[in-house]
Amino acid sequence: MSAFKVQAENKAFWSFILVVATPQLHTDLDKGDSAVKYTLSGDGAGTIFTIDQTTGDIHALRSLDREEKPYYTLRAQAVDINTNRPLEPESEFVIKVQDINDNEPKFLEGPYTASVPEMSPVGTYVTQVTATDADDPTYGNSARVVYSILHGQPYFSVDPKTGVIKTALPNMDREVKEQYQVLIQAKDMGGQLGGLAGTTTINITLSDVNDNPPRFSKSFFHLRVPESSSVGSAVGRIKAHDLDIGKNAEVEYTIVPGDGGAMFDITTNEHNQEGIIILKRPLDFETKKAYTFKVDASNAHLDPRFQSFGAFKDTATVKINVLDVDEPPVFNKPSYVMDVYEDTPVGTIIGAVTAQDLDASNSPVRYSIDWKSDMDSYFDIDPVEGTISTNELLDRESIAQHNISIVATKLNSPVLTSRVAVTVQVLDINEFPPKLASPYETFVCENAKVGQVIQTFSAKDEDLPSAGQQFSFKSPKEDTKNKNFTIRDFGNNTAGIVTKRSGFRRRLQEIYLLPVVIDDNGYPPKSSTGTLTIRVCGCESDGALLTCSAEAIFLPVGLSTGALIAILLCIIILLVIVVLYVGLRRQKKKETLMSSKEDIRDNVIHYDDEGGGEEDTHAFDMGTLRNPKVVKENLYRRDVKPELKPGPRPPVSQDSADIRDFINQHLQEHDMDNSAPPYDSLATYAYEGNGSVAESLSSIESLAVDHEEDYDYLNDWGPRFKTLAGIFGEQSETQSDSTTTENTH
Repeated sequence: MSAFKVQAENKAFWSFILVVATPQLHTDLDKGDSAVKYTLSGDGAGTIFTIDQTTGDIHALRSLDREEKPYYTLRAQAVDINTNRPLEPESEFVIKVQDINDNEPKFLEGPYTASVPEMSPVGTYVTQVTATDADDPTYGNSARVVYSILHGQPYFSVDPKTGVIKTALPNMDREVKEQYQVLIQAKDMGGQLGGLAGTTTINITLSDVNDNPPRFSKSFFHLRVPESSSVGSAVGRIKAHDLDIGKNAEVEYTIVPGDGGAMFDITTNEHNQEGIIILKRPLDFETKKAYTFKVDASNAHLDPRFQSFGAFKDTATVKINVLDVDEPPVFNKPSYVMDVYEDTPVGTIIGAVTAQDLDASNSPVRYSIDWKSDMDSYFDIDPVEGTISTNELLDRESIAQHNISIVATKLNSPVLTSRVAVTVQVLDINEFPPKLASPYETFVCENAKVGQVIQTFSAKDEDLPSAGQQFSFKSPKEDTKNKNFTIRDFGNNTAGIVTKRSGFRRRLQEIYLLPVVIDDNGYPPKSSTGTLTIRVCGCESDGALLTCSAEAIFLPVGLSTGALIAILLCIIILLVIVVLYVGLRRQKKKETLMSSKEDIRDNVIHYDDEGGGEEDTHAFDMGTLRNPKVVKENLYRRDVKPELKPGPRPPVSQDSADIRDFINQHLQEHDMDNSAPPYDSLATYAYEGNGSVAESLSSIESLAVDHEEDYDYLNDWGPRFKTLAGIFGEQSETQSDSTTTENTH
């Protein structure tokens, strides 16, 4: 720190930053004799700040703005006034401009534009405004801004701290008021009195939602349509108005099924949302003079939030009156096609056309041929009947098809005419008879059955055109008594040869000849007789051909060489597998130490007998089972059936030591047994637990059944022994009865 002392407003600071308006520099070398001169250099020296060379006071030459420059860095030095020699090193200090509340908050992005959906609940976010204050936010409350709403209540509210604008009134309806202008104020000093304020405007628009259904301006529409209206033309317009806008105002029109559903249709004009009624079928005043139907108008885009308001559709009734129009005659067909053979005699009628007046007047109709379509006058027409006849001989090779136009005119109104096109096709005369389509190679199997179709054949005709030709097949009259074969016509230009018997034999007759009559449908009709040759052949059971004669072509019935080789390889592989399997079984049998019959170890004997349950006391003699607790005096080999001898009952013990002693005793006896087998063996023992107050209830220890014992004490052992007490109780009663009977006898 340099030796300069800064003094301002009776305050001394040893700091480089001065937050005072008129600071003073002073050095201890200054004795007050005006021998020291103070100099100032740096940022703003001489232009903004100046120093008194004698006293060291620093003065501002003009007012300072913190927002323009918040601090200035200056350098000061004390020098000898006579020699200008520095008395102290140059020192640097900073003058910081202290802020005052001289700037009001400003909305840099205003005015604002925002939108919010109509019918929004209270508290729905609209937008956020932000005001900035150029004052120092770290000093005092000069830059602490508070927001408030000056205009726009009670529709909207603003958060005083964040500037977030929200809806304050529920269910604002766009159809009632769409635009709102809100005035927001931002005030510094925390909104206190004396703070500076700035304002901005927010233009808020309520965006549309589909909260209004379409409505017809009236419930009944009356339209008049001429019966001559063409199909697909618009015959009327109706409109349902929707207070919504955009896609929420799009209307869909539908005709309710009923009187006019089949005759009319309705579409929507996308530009003005009108319903355009379209004619689907021709109208006829004489048939029906009026149609009445209903039309529904509904929104195309529904908002589920407002479905509780009711059905978003409206219904109107439309009545259409058909106006009578004097119409030309109407032909019963849109066009006619007639056929005539060439060289047909002049005056032959080839067809007729029919037209009638459908109006109420039912005027007679007259027919004529448009001369422009028949300039050579090949045809003539009866003006009253409408029959068309030939006027000249027709030649197919010259003109194969004639296109003429017939005019029908109302007798009482010659102006009203109608036309119809008539196509006359000149047909070729049938010149060639039909014949078989090809020389068929037919055979019948010796094992053929009665009614079997052995060959299907067809016919052909050289006359043109080939399309549309029809052939029929039959046996000639003189061949109707044929006992071997017959002809069956399938009706599709094909026929089949059908056997009438079985048992054909080549050695008796090898070849049969079958005549067939073929007729066509030409003019004049032609027919011919063809002959089918049938050869008797030998066949397999499935009908496959084997041979017809010594010169016949044999069909391959054997297997190929590759197939035979594959079969032989498979057989060889199977034989090898069987030999290996048998060898392994024999080897395994030899390696066995002894067979199951020679095994002197314990054998497990399996029985499939099913016990009778706890009530079955006579199925087995339970006394023959060995009790593991019986102490044996003599030990026997395990592979020798021991003699059953009763032994004493071991004492009852609850200690597990008796089990351990039992196992050790039998293990020692088995180890010391010299008659035991030399190989290791598994000895299995059964031990029955003790501890019941009734002692052992098992029948294993019962070597003999005591029929005279009283089992009434089982009833005192509780419900668990109820079944057992009943069983032995019945036995006791039976024995008593038997004894009584014997005594009686």
